[in-house]
Amino acid sequence: MKGFNTTTSHIGSIAAIAGLALGLAISPPIAQGQIQADRDKATRDRVQTATHLDGIDLTDTTEDPAYAEAGEALAKDASIGVVGTAAPTARVTTIDDDSIDLSLLYGHKPVYLKFWATWCTPCRQQMPSFEKVYKTLGDKMQVVAVNIGLSDDEASVRAFRDKFGLTMPIVIDDGSLAKLFHVNVTPQHVLIGKDARFRYFGHADNKELEDALHKAVEESDPTTPATPAAVEIESAVREGDVVPNLFVTLLTGETASLKAKPGRILAVQLFSSWCEWYLETSRPETSKACTRARETIESLKDSLPEVDWIGIAGGPWATQQDLADYQKNYHVTIPLALDEKDTLFRTFGIRDIPTIALIDDSQRLVRLIGPTETDLTAAIQAAVADITAAD
Repeated sequence: MKGFNTTTSHIGSIAAIAGLALGLAISPPIAQGQIQADRDKATRDRVQTATHLDGIDLTDTTEDPAYAEAGEALAKDASIGVVGTAAPTARVTTIDDDSIDLSLLYGHKPVYLKFWATWCTPCRQQMPSFEKVYKTLGDKMQVVAVNIGLSDDEASVRAFRDKFGLTMPIVIDDGSLAKLFHVNVTPQHVLIGKDARFRYFGHADNKELEDALHKAVEESDPTTPATPAAVEIESAVREGDVVPNLFVTLLTGETASLKAKPGRILAVQLFSSWCEWYLETSRPETSKACTRARETIESLKDSLPEVDWIGIAGGPWATQQDLADYQKNYHVTIPLALDEKDTLFRTFGIRDIPTIALIDDSQRLVRLIGPTETDLTAAIQAAVADITAAD
């Protein structure tokens, strides 16, 4: 996302830059016994799409100023109405199987969470400084590197740790921590004071962050820390489950229901507007999968008249303007909506993009088709045929 253009909206337009960079002229429920096998296969497939770390310049620690400004704006948006309020509790397990219970730290130590991804360029650029913070302040505050877990995997995280020589605790999120701690962007800093209240949100590695960290460790212990906030986390819908009543606001401003019409199938594409161009080098297989999904949907939508399509864009850096630019630059004709807080991503348990959810007219989630499905046309046609036959 380097070279981020901040002229088209208050946080810029990722897709506009993508268009310039690429020179765009782009035109039945599974059996329970299969579930674990499918999950094992999915895990193996994810390792095959690991982030490319070869050739990374470890001395490149300077983020593009426009990109930093845009990211900072998103992080500050996340902090509105949140700074000063009680933080939630969370018990997390690191990739080394160590458990960290934030509730035991509140009242004694500040907590510094940094949300990041292996494929995120500014995350890489900030890692040397982040490691330095851990080395110098790690005995005075709890520092945790939280990988957001979106189109990422443990193999990539471990390789990233080795590449950068990281020593701080690392956790991989399942989407719940991003909701608990109001994540809008990568990287995102979330600082919680000794009093268990949100103190600071940011994106850039700057003096403001440095000052906030030192101020947090210098504060005296509170007499009574804040009572942790209670936050409800949505349970993910699985294949065969009934999808709850869900509504989205389309780019046109219309409200759409994620409910299949009688005798029809609703196909929901869950993706990120920056996937195709931003991941082209760091995660080429994921980038290709996003292109494949977009092109397949456009080619199939007229040949499968029983299927209604809708695209839902989520993940970090998701904005209305970027989605509109994506629609324009890639000539996308299906209705599009923004999953601004990743509510729908969590509802469908999306950890890999793109994923296509097929919903029948009894409102069952019949199939989730993930990014490792290379013959997407055949997979969609077969799933639609199975649904139609079952009806």
